[in-house]
Amino acid sequence: MAYKRGAASRRRLQPPGIVDRNILVRTNLSAATSIWGRLAKSSRERLEILSRTHLLNVAAGELCLLDGRWYVTHAGLLRVAEHRRCFGIKSIVEKSLCNPAGCRWVFKATVYKSPRSKGFVGYGDADPSNVSPLVRGAEMRVAETRAVNRALRKAYGIGLCSVEELGSFSAPTPPSYPKQASPFSGNGNGSSHGQPRLRDQLCLLIRQFNLDPTLVKAYAADFCGTEALKEASRDLVESFISHLTKAANEDRDALICKLNSYAQPEEVKP
Repeated sequence: MAYKRGAASRRRLQPPGIVDRNILVRTNLSAATSIWGRLAKSSRERLEILSRTHLLNVAAGELCLLDGRWYVTHAGLLRVAEHRRCFGIKSIVEKSLCNPAGCRWVFKATVYKSPRSKGFVGYGDADPSNVSPLVRGAEMRVAETRAVNRALRKAYGIGLCSVEELGSFSAPTPPSYPKQASPFSGNGNGSSHGQPRLRDQLCLLIRQFNLDPTLVKAYAADFCGTEALKEASRDLVESFISHLTKAANEDRDALICKLNSYAQPEEVKP
């Protein structure tokens, strides 16, 4: 009886079964088609494999298609780590390789899959020459994200490059996202001058470009220099919305990279 209880416990810890994976495959194909248009056969087949093997979710921003190639995102790698019961992630700055004056940073990250794991190591570097203009000034965070991504990919055998590891993000914006100066229009939604409230404007922008609301809030607070977005002045929030709109229209992939730099894994001790 003890053995049966142990087996049942192990089954509960496993990811969802084949039925859930079939649903995920269909959901991912639908989401990918709505974002990037009709997919090539090779892209569809690759997406199905990624869906079944790593349980990555397109709608959640865990996969990105650039020039016909699939890339995993930081959020996707953290989701894989969660599914696989990652024991801990440790990152440290390699001071001897850094040049703060030149905005060059190098990090070493170690992923521990279990309490007895010796760890899987990954390095990540970032400086103004290998990051998008959109994330200039955030080289330290980009370097740490790249290090963590490489360590996670090694630990869980993910052959895809992560989008945050790319040196630049020059791919065109997906056709499903319209190019327009501002996505905000409507009947006023309870505000003056016939314009939507700032909160509603931000919600519209998040929905239009399929952004993560939590990461957008964290980015907004950082942009406004406040602990929380609600503490920012109206002028600062308007400035952030204008900045976010421009970034999403000009280079959504770089914006996703920027937002993912604010994703924080659950703190665990190795």
